[in-house]
Amino acid sequence: MFPRKIIIVVLLALFFYESNTVQAQTPANKSLLAEAEKILAASAFTILNGDDTEDRLRADSFFTRQLVQALRTPYSFHYGFDSLKTISRLYAPDSSFRIITWQLMKDFSYYRYKGAIQMNTKDGSLKLIPLYDGADFTENPYDSIRTNQNWIGAVYYNIIQKEYNNKKYYTLLGYDENDARSTKKWIEVLHFDLEGKPLFGGKFFNYPNDINKPKQPVSRFCLEFKKQANAKLNYDAKLDRIVFVKLMSESNEPNKKHTLVPYGTVEGFKWEYGRWVYIPEYEAVEPD
Repeated sequence: MFPRKIIIVVLLALFFYESNTVQAQTPANKSLLAEAEKILAASAFTILNGDDTEDRLRADSFFTRQLVQALRTPYSFHYGFDSLKTISRLYAPDSSFRIITWQLMKDFSYYRYKGAIQMNTKDGSLKLIPLYDGADFTENPYDSIRTNQNWIGAVYYNIIQKEYNNKKYYTLLGYDENDARSTKKWIEVLHFDLEGKPLFGGKFFNYPNDINKPKQPVSRFCLEFKKQANAKLNYDAKLDRIVFVKLMSESNEPNKKHTLVPYGTVEGFKWEYGRWVYIPEYEAVEPD
């Protein structure tokens, strides 16, 4: 059992932490952020659903400026912006940062991704790292570690925290509309350098080459498949694995990614010694 003094110290530390967090979230701050959220909600909806390209571009520009202004409110990190349903807001499991991402469609064949990382600062000040979509400026999006300046864009829907050699790694699962014929789902490992700058990708994947998957070596993993085929890729917390559907070409043309559809079985990855290691389909599901 823990000594009584240690338990008291821990409880006091938790009490003061929670008290400070509550005090930081003053009624005035909450009111400012709630008003900003109402303004942001309208433009966020238009970014995704506006009928005209100009309307979507204008809404995106307005949203970006207003979001940054709202995040300058002290301790905005703790405000969830829950009504922004078309904007992804994922907190790291350790609450060290949150990543905000969204999609801007210019037409049905061209999509851009926007985003930012907001760090959790002790004094409540804003430390915001913008993300710039560099996918249009590369022929091989799998080839290298990238920074916030040439990020491979996606709307992230899950985040998994792992550790190796006392360093934290955050695996992001993302959705990318890609173009008029195919959709992509990404597995991207985010980590931070000694200066606190984000790095995306690295030697984190171990799997045999497969015509349906990016050819090894890769710095990030991607499933590309037929538009609206709804190919599953997500983290199974119970199994502690990333599980994704096996794909096959419906026209026997596997080189044409827009012909790939779910096959009915699944594959996966498990975290081992700082890498996502491939799991064959017969091991990727929970045994009966």
